[in-house]
Amino acid sequence: MITVVGGGLAGSEAAWQLAERGHDVALVEMRPIVGTPAHKTDRLAELVCSNTFKSTEETNAHGLLKREMRSLGSLILWAADQARVPGGSALAVDRDVFSTAVTERLSSHPRISIERREATELPTPAIIATGPLTSGALAQSIRARLGVQALAFYDAIAPVVDRDSIDHEVVFRASRYGKETMRDAAPDGAYLNCPLDRHQYSDFIDALLAADQYSAHEFDAVPYFEGCMPIEEMARRGRDTLRFGPLKPVGLRDPRTSREPYAVVQLRQEDRGARMWNIVGFQTRLRTGDQQRVFRMIPGLGNSEFLRFGSIHRNSYLNTPAALSTHLALRDDPRVLFAGQITGVEGYTESTATGLIAGLNLARLTEGLDPVVPPPTTMIGALYRYLREARPEHFQPMNANFALLDELDSPARDKWRKRQQFAARAVAAIETWRAESSPSPVLP
Repeated sequence: MITVVGGGLAGSEAAWQLAERGHDVALVEMRPIVGTPAHKTDRLAELVCSNTFKSTEETNAHGLLKREMRSLGSLILWAADQARVPGGSALAVDRDVFSTAVTERLSSHPRISIERREATELPTPAIIATGPLTSGALAQSIRARLGVQALAFYDAIAPVVDRDSIDHEVVFRASRYGKETMRDAAPDGAYLNCPLDRHQYSDFIDALLAADQYSAHEFDAVPYFEGCMPIEEMARRGRDTLRFGPLKPVGLRDPRTSREPYAVVQLRQEDRGARMWNIVGFQTRLRTGDQQRVFRMIPGLGNSEFLRFGSIHRNSYLNTPAALSTHLALRDDPRVLFAGQITGVEGYTESTATGLIAGLNLARLTEGLDPVVPPPTTMIGALYRYLREARPEHFQPMNANFALLDELDSPARDKWRKRQQFAARAVAAIETWRAESSPSPVLP
């Protein structure tokens, strides 16, 4: 018997994948025995935030991820199709119809038994897919097994922008006082620096203070510590607070003026390919539209493409690159895998994808086969690579985006055409990988 802990999107997908491959599964879900501040029902795969799985277009990173998951026989996407409501190119669903479809499909499966109880220990073989609201007892077991630094309880996420959308005629590369603070840094400095003069800084502060802030659900409330203070909250302490904090210019000299700027916004490399850049210290609760408007006022970011928006919210997640193996398992027990948001992915579809691969891999391991992960030319494989190779000291959750993928050999200059190339390559790669790795369940 294989245990799957957590009846959310990732756990439901993992249980289905295992059962369809001939394995008996105990799906452990603590609701309604133990409730959470977010959930309202006892149904599996309940959606507690948005009712949309985002785009279905393959030239969108989320749409490409869905295309790959459909190739692998995703139960969650099947149920989403059954519950679809008008939403343009987005896959929007009726929440009740969706979760009912998943619950009925799993509860009627002859190889799946649903156990309503709280899991407090790590069983084996198992998939742990307990999400951002992992119970305290299980979280303590995970911390005891992996170390106290392995599990965070809230996100303080800064935005990430695409390298190709940064104006490199404005930004300059340098490290403060010429010191390198990151391994593999470029010879002329580890950071990209966006210089602001006095007027640019003043206008930025005005816009930041006037921007609309997101009001979280009660269950999402996070205490503000100095290390995760929203950028807009710091600005409210005084107009020069940021200039003596994350925007301090000391130790930096703009090579174009040979002077120290009035203030500097620093960008830190987020991935080994240097295609994603984190806006350092810009964790925020601003709404996404205001993040785009205000942060594009920063010199060099006027046309920036945001790969991830900033946020601060409650979220139990692992420092995956430091704690887990390449297939997201305990390093001392490859048959205890993790899936969903607890691994450091963001979003419904991303969480489901890790559940799908976890189910496939635990089935393989149980059958005496090695675990497998799609190649990084696919969106699923690229997400797994990020979880494996991100720098542990700066690790933050990530959602699907094209900057995660291997670069094309001959990329088109047009962005839309380039994304078509990415999609065509990914679809071909996932089909080849599926044929070589494991037949997918067939859904009606």
